[in-house]
Amino acid sequence: MSQAAVPTPGTPPASGRWLWLLPRLAFALFVASVAAQIWLNERADSEEERATLLNDVLWLEQTLRFNLEHNEESLARIGPDIGVAPFEANARALLDNKSGLVGVVLLAADGSIRHRLPAIRDAIDSDTLERAHQLGKPAYSPPYRDATGGWSFQVQMPHYRDGRYAGTTAAIYSLRRLLQDGVPWWLAQRNHISVLDLDGQVLTSRSSLARAETPSSHRMFFDPPGHGLVLLATPIRPPATWAGKFLPASLVLLAVLVVWSLWALRRDVQQRHAAEQALREEHAFRMAMENSLQTGLRARDLAGRITYVNPAFCRMVGWPTGELVGRTPPMPYWADEDMDTAQELNERILAGRGPQTGYEINLKRRNGETFPVLTHTTPLIDAQGRQTGWMSSIVDLTEQKRAEERERQQQERLQATARLVAMGEMASSLAHELNQPLAAISSYATGSLNLIDSGQADPAEIRSVLAKTQAQAQRAGQVIRRIYDFVRRAEPKTEPCDLARLVGETADLLEVDARRRKVRIVVETGDGLPAVEGDRVLLGQALFNLMKNGIEAMAESPDAQLTVQVHAEPGQVVIAIADRGPGIPAEAVQALFEPFYTTKSEGMGMGLNICRSIVEAHQGRLWLEPNPDGGSVFFVSLPISSERHDPPPAPSPPRGEGSTPPPPTRGEGLGRAG
Repeated sequence: MSQAAVPTPGTPPASGRWLWLLPRLAFALFVASVAAQIWLNERADSEEERATLLNDVLWLEQTLRFNLEHNEESLARIGPDIGVAPFEANARALLDNKSGLVGVVLLAADGSIRHRLPAIRDAIDSDTLERAHQLGKPAYSPPYRDATGGWSFQVQMPHYRDGRYAGTTAAIYSLRRLLQDGVPWWLAQRNHISVLDLDGQVLTSRSSLARAETPSSHRMFFDPPGHGLVLLATPIRPPATWAGKFLPASLVLLAVLVVWSLWALRRDVQQRHAAEQALREEHAFRMAMENSLQTGLRARDLAGRITYVNPAFCRMVGWPTGELVGRTPPMPYWADEDMDTAQELNERILAGRGPQTGYEINLKRRNGETFPVLTHTTPLIDAQGRQTGWMSSIVDLTEQKRAEERERQQQERLQATARLVAMGEMASSLAHELNQPLAAISSYATGSLNLIDSGQADPAEIRSVLAKTQAQAQRAGQVIRRIYDFVRRAEPKTEPCDLARLVGETADLLEVDARRRKVRIVVETGDGLPAVEGDRVLLGQALFNLMKNGIEAMAESPDAQLTVQVHAEPGQVVIAIADRGPGIPAEAVQALFEPFYTTKSEGMGMGLNICRSIVEAHQGRLWLEPNPDGGSVFFVSLPISSERHDPPPAPSPPRGEGSTPPPPTRGEGLGRAG
């Protein structure tokens, strides 16, 4: 069964596309017709201007050539034998003819000047004179700078009598006067006339406006006089009138307005389509995201009525969406034992005085099971910036609580195991320590029996021996009691601890192992040390591991001494455990506190990690610094009782790989893995 094609969201249908195409096509045709009309008008004007320019240039060329040739004929009538008066009459007639002449000179056959009018000082060009004599006809000179600073040229007419050279009549033309006299005013208003030399330099010009050469300019060789002179004519367009500018400007303005309106309309429609498409995609994306969340979402209006719940919240409480949307407090998922607390929190939230951070509370599933949740509530703001309700995110903490409990139990078992392992390593040493008081007791008892059997027993002497026997028995009992307290598994407890005494007892516990390894233990404690609050057994375990690591680190050291110092600083008590071993390798420092990392072949890699967990559980810090005398110094800082505001929690579980200890106060450092 076929289905009708559904247009893609945001794409206009076929009829809509034609409606958009028609105005675009009409506008394109309108713009094309206007552009064609303007182009045709411009072309017609250019052709007309070109034709007028050619006519003007041809007319000017004919006029200038006619004047030059007419002047040549007039110069031919001024013979070498003419008198002064006739010379001046003919010369003045030529000068008054307004043909560009500024002077006439009559030369004898030997080149001397017979007559001149007016009394100009321009020199007669000898090369032109020689060329005219050789050619036997008028010759023109190249342009040159005259006495006034302008440009002039000469025409020289040779005269012959009976076939012999009799003299020359020379006429001097000014290029500026030639253009002024030869170019009428109407031609100068339409064109800019210039005379150029071979290098393109403008020698003179005739125009009402200065004008540079344009593609529509016309060049014509100025011959005569020749010598590379070029006559350049450039048309001058009259300024356009206001009426002439109005029509093209109005057409351009209307075209721009039409383009802008179409573009604005098209952009608005495209933005609307894009916004609608983006809204659809955003809605689909948010729905997919909310449906995949494990965090419950719940929206309520200002009256507390539920307006939205996501599938995760419905799965969490067991009620479907239809039964929750529209419900008002009290809600069916409120736990019966926390009903009053939930009602109070709801009233505070609706009044705008709810918790700024998340809060934990118990909820009830539809089957009656209660479970803990973490709830965050924030105001629900609409597009106009107005608050329309409250949005809450609910996280089920059931698995998290179970995991925390499992971690706590595992940590306790791990600490107990670590203590048992440590005591297993010391079993032989402790047996030797117990053998000493037991052997002394046996010796004292045997001596007492011998004294009694001899019949010479002195009661005072027997009392002294029995007192020593009792002391050795108490010593053995203390050793056994310390071992029992250390290895037994017990809940962490907070009590005032005397660190000086705890360090001394730990040193006594390690004395046998230290003597066996030829290590001397030196304990230095200050007077009047303040007490700290903590678990004596856990702190003793941490100190035991650190001191035992220091003893083992000096197994190969000739001058083996473990120095333990306890001193008070502002707000804290610091314990420094310094050994004189080989120190900690730089590459091992970064990973030293990580679980299961060890530098000893028989170690488990948990000792220092447990020590750090115990110290941090007491709000303290554990770090490492190099020993100036060689080896390492472990520092343990614990806050004094007056600085603590709450009892220490149970030791946190060992950190995973990549974790780092908190920054110490004396400098960065880590410990040796045990």
